[in-house]
This record gives sequence, C-alpha cells and structure tokens, in this order.
Amino acid sequence: MADNQINTKDFIIGTLVGSFVGAATALLLAPKSGKELRGDLNDGAIQVKNRATELAGTAQEKGVELKDKAYSTTSDLTKKAVDATSDLSKTVANKSQELTENVKKKTVDLRGAVEDKLNDAQDKAEDLKDAAEDKLDDTKNKASDLKDEVSDKIEDVKKEAADKKAETEETVSKKAAEVKKETKQAANEVKKEANKKS
Repeated sequence: MADNQINTKDFIIGTLVGSFVGAATALLLAPKSGKELRGDLNDGAIQVKNRATELAGTAQEKGVELKDKAYSTTSDLTKKAVDATSDLSKTVANKSQELTENVKKKTVDLRGAVEDKLNDAQDKAEDLKDAAEDKLDDTKNKASDLKDEVSDKIEDVKKEAADKKAETEETVSKKAAEVKKETKQAANEVKKEANKKS
C-alpha cells in the first residue's frame, strides 16, 4: 500500500513537471509577441501554482487517512491486549483456586508436597502475569512507534509538497525573467535595426 502511494505521488509530481516543461517549451517556441508570451507564461504559472495547491491538499488528505487508520489500529491492538490480559488473569485465578482447593483436601497426607505445588502455581501465575504485562507494553510501544512513523510520513509529504511548490515557483520566475530579458533584447535589436534603416 505504501509503494502504491509513493508511486501515485511520483506520478503526479512527474505529470506536473512534465506538463510545465511541455507548456514552457511550447510557449518559448511559439511565434508570439512578447505581451502574448508573458500572458501565456503568467497563465501557466497560475495553473502550476493551482496544481501544486491541489497536490498539497491531496497529500494532506492522505496523511489524515493514514493517521486515522493508525489510531484505529492502535485502539484495536490495545483492546485485544486488554481482552487477552483479562482472559489470562481469569484463567490464572481459576487455576490458582483449583490448586488451592486440591491442596486443602490433601493437606493431612501431603502437607510438604502441597506447599511446594502451591508455591509453583503462584510462581507460574506471576510469570504469566509478567508475560501478559510485557506483551501489553510491547503492543503499546509498537502502536506508539506506528503513530510516530505515520506522523513522520505526513510531515515528509507536506515538506516535499512545499519544496516542490517552491521549486516550481522559482523555476517559473526564472523562466519568466529569462523570457522578459530575451524579449527586451529582441526589442532593442529591432529598435537598432529600425534606427539604422532610418
């Protein structure tokens, strides 16, 4: 699923950059006046900016979906761990009670052996309880790590979208300045030619 999201993001960014490069190439190679060319460049810059805003919104929506999914998964895992711990505690309590009753019935004949078995049962109950607590702690830690990872991914996507937007705006600005400079030079050359002819 993560690969699919990364591929979709890369595809969208590639499409955006490709569209921009194609549009810029078409504008630069088209026989238009400077005013028309500047207007077309401005329109293209606005379209690129709008597209980048849409991509940022999409990335934010995906981030929220991932966060909600992580929260839901965390809640499910916590509930399962609590249920398992509760069942385990009940089972341990029931087994301890059964052992205690059996020990009481055999106390007269097997007092020493019963004490050993009771101690063993209590040790096992503690071990089971400790194991259940360890499992619960592990589950909580994994859920916390997953939440942190999702938050990091959201921040990465936001930062990448902002970087791409800034990069695109800078490229558009540079191209517009270059076109303006070339247009000005061409106008100056036309003026010089006109001055030479007159």
